[in-house]
Order: sequence, then C-alpha cells, then structure tokens
Amino acid sequence: MASSASALEIEAGDVVKIMLQFCKENSLHQTFQTLQNECQVSLNTVDSMDTFIADINAGRWDAVLPQVAQLKLPRKKLEDLYEQIVLEMAELRELDTARAILRQTQVMGVMKQEEPERYLRLEHLLVRTYFEPNEAYQESTKEKRRAQIAQAIASEVSVVPPARLMALITQALKWQQHQGLLPPGTQFDLFRGTAAMKQDEEEAYPTTLSHQIKFGKKTHPECARFSPDGQYLVSSSVDGIIEVWDYITGKLKKDLQYQADESFMMHEEAVLCVDFSRDSESLASGSMDGKIKVWRIRTGQCLRRLERAHTKAVTSVTFSRDGSQILSTSFDTTARIHGLKSGKMLKEFRGHTSCVNCAIFSTDGTRVVTASSDYFVKVWDSKTADCLQSFKPPPPLRGGEASVNSVHLFPKNSDHIVVCNKTSSINIMTLQGQVVKSFSSGKQEGGDFVAASVSPKGDWIYCVGEDMKLYCFSLQSGKLENLMKVHEQDVIGIAHHPHRNLLATYAVDCTMKIWKA
Repeated sequence: MASSASALEIEAGDVVKIMLQFCKENSLHQTFQTLQNECQVSLNTVDSMDTFIADINAGRWDAVLPQVAQLKLPRKKLEDLYEQIVLEMAELRELDTARAILRQTQVMGVMKQEEPERYLRLEHLLVRTYFEPNEAYQESTKEKRRAQIAQAIASEVSVVPPARLMALITQALKWQQHQGLLPPGTQFDLFRGTAAMKQDEEEAYPTTLSHQIKFGKKTHPECARFSPDGQYLVSSSVDGIIEVWDYITGKLKKDLQYQADESFMMHEEAVLCVDFSRDSESLASGSMDGKIKVWRIRTGQCLRRLERAHTKAVTSVTFSRDGSQILSTSFDTTARIHGLKSGKMLKEFRGHTSCVNCAIFSTDGTRVVTASSDYFVKVWDSKTADCLQSFKPPPPLRGGEASVNSVHLFPKNSDHIVVCNKTSSINIMTLQGQVVKSFSSGKQEGGDFVAASVSPKGDWIYCVGEDMKLYCFSLQSGKLENLMKVHEQDVIGIAHHPHRNLLATYAVDCTMKIWKA
C-alpha cells in the first residue's frame, strides 16, 4: 500500500517501522509486539551493526538475546543461534541455563517438533559429565560457528538513525518555518497540526505598514481574506486572477507548486469575492458573470464549478460550518444556498429590491442574515427560506437612506451582529433590529464607511471610509481610538487575521497593504 504525496511514494510498511522504532526506544514492549504481529511488519534494526556482530563473535549472549527478541528472523537462523548458545552454556557447565534455553524457548520447542534428532542430540550432550568440543561443534570450532551465525543474522537486519519519528517531525516543522508558515518562536500543537494560538495575546489596533503588495496597473484587488488557520492571505482581482500570498514576506507563496509554475486559480471575469472553508482546505470564489468556483488551496485544483449560481455578479460567498454548502449573494437581488455535492441551488432567499451585498450564517447555522443596497438587513430561516425579520440600521446623520455594505458575526455574543452601512456610524445590533451599541466617526460628509471588519475576539471594530482612512473603534471605551490614512485612492475592503493583530486593506490604487500592531 503506497500513498502518493506529489511525486513521493511513502510505503505504509515504512510508517509502521517508524512507529515500531518509537515503541522500542521508549520501552513500549507490549505495544511493539502487538503492532509487529498485527501489521506483519518487522522492524529488524539494531543500533549498531558493528557492536551487534562483535557481541555474537565474542559470545556476549546476554547482550545479543534481548536484541534478537525484537527481531523477526528465519527459523533456521534462529535455531542455529539458540543451538550455539545451548552448546556454549554446556561447555561452561552452565547446565541449568542450557536446559532452560533448550526446554523453555519457543525456537527450541519448534526444533523438537520439526527436527527431533537434532533436538535429542542436544539433550544427550547436557546429561554427559564431560564436554567434547569437536563432537559438539561438529568438525568446526566455536569461533567459526559464531562468525557464520553473525554473518547470517547480520544479513537480516539493518541500522537506521535513532529517533526517526522525532527527526521527521522536526524536519517538517523546520520546513514550515522556512516557508513562513510557522513564525520563529511559535508554539506548535503537534496533535492538532496547528500553531498554538496565543489565547492571552491582547488585541491591539494595527499602526504600522508591514508590507505593500502592488498589482499591475490595469488590475486591482476586489477582495482579500485570511485563511482560518492563519497560513494564507488570498486576494482576488478585477482581471479574474486569484493569488495566495505569504503575508510575512509580502510575496506570492511559491511553495504552492501551481503558483511557482505561474498557473493561477482564475475566472474569466472579475472575481468580486472569496471565502475559506473552516478547515482552510477549500476556497470559494464568485465572479462578475454570476459563476462560483470552489478550489483546493494546496493544489489550485478546481473542485466544483457553479456555472449559473446567479444571473448577475456574485457579491459574496460564505461556506457553511460543515463545508457542504455555500451561501452567496448577488446583484440579482437574491441570496442562495448551493449544495457542493450536487452543485445545485438548495435555497433561494427572495425579498430584497436591490443588490444583496453580503450574507452570513448565524453561529448555529439556523439563520441567514443578508445586507442589501435597498437599505435593509433581513434575517431568514435557513431551512425554510422564510423571512423572519427585516429592519433598517440607523440612517446617516445628514438624513436620507444608506445602503448596507456588510453584516458580521459578533464574537462576544452570538445573538448580536455588527452592521456596516454607508454612514459614518457602525452598529452592534440584535437579530430583531435593536441597536445595542453604536460607534461614530462624527463626520457628516465625506467619511462614510465602505467596509468593516471585527477583530477575532471582538475587542475592536475596524472601518474603512470614503476618505481612504482606517477607523479603529474600541469596544471597551466605545470610542474611536485611532485614525490613519491607509490608501491614496478609494478603499474597497478590509480583512483581519484570525489570531494575530494584522489587517489587510485593499484599494483601487492597485495595492493591498498589510498592517501590524
């Protein structure tokens, strides 16, 4: 059985051997025997071939036997070895030991059944009062027989470096560090396969430009998202190209082979939205022509095409918690749920009268919340597609109506959402439409918010405005704690890293910027 990892073939037997070595080195003898018997794979290694052969040649059987007990050797070679030990014990007149080996070991028990004459010869040698080497060693010498046995057994065993399991894990982690997946000093949870997140790390607003990523003069990013495991930053552009970035270096991730080969995930038209599955393995993308594609991020392979997901441009895509469905919104005034297995539309949410800009699942998945340019937020039953609530967030200070840009889950309370509409305020609201808390820039003109993001723990709410500035609101103080210009032209959106104080902003000035605290 072999499993393919790109061009590498890994034999299942080799994996078992590495586990057997770990058991042996950690004195897990019962586990070792059980694993060896169940898998029918033998380790057959010794720490040092020279020492092992020298021990046999010198007759240091107290050192040889424990090692042989861990090996799977052909019956004949084992019988030759044990016969030699019985003879040498007889020569030393260690008759009790010789009898114990002859009568109580499995090897000699088999010899008694299969080769009774050879067995009886040894019994007779042990009852004599004298020892005759020529007769016992049958026209050979003790030393020659030892050398023959050493050579025969040595051909069955191999030497491997110690602690292979730990060495391989260490190599893998070093490679990940080298690729920037594990920043130096990061605690790694080996069992979960993720970098241990600093749960106690205090959330702080970013103030410093870490990297600026420049796109071509004729293209700009329309959307950007960090993966939930914090490894990737993905951007999608107006030219239809989706790119995966190393946010630590600010460069394209070339350890993804398809990007190294300059073969990118692509749509034929502008890609307006992307979203990751919870396991960070899959990426969904929605484009101007109403299509949705689902990709495997490690290979760049397109897993599913939804050619007619919507009749107009797709404005947002979101995976369900289990990754089996995609919730999407569109210029066609609908939100829809698509089944990834069937590729078919499962639910349609109709009721908005203008473009639907964003949709999210509630934390428990029983509700869908939509945000629209018709000024309304609507809450729907995700199973029946019935509209349960419809409300307008607070209007602009200057009067009139404001389209709703986005809705976000609020980490501190699963019954609350963060609603960003095209005003100078952002609101935490209940699913019934009541305002719980409001944050305002105080600007009446020229500073309406176009996009927002909530920090992972919900301590900070970030908005980018028409004035190209980033507004950092503190939940604790309820105030605007920091304000800084982030781009030279209209900002399109903003994304927050899942467990670090990092923000990505992107704009029509053909740049994406990564900001750190």
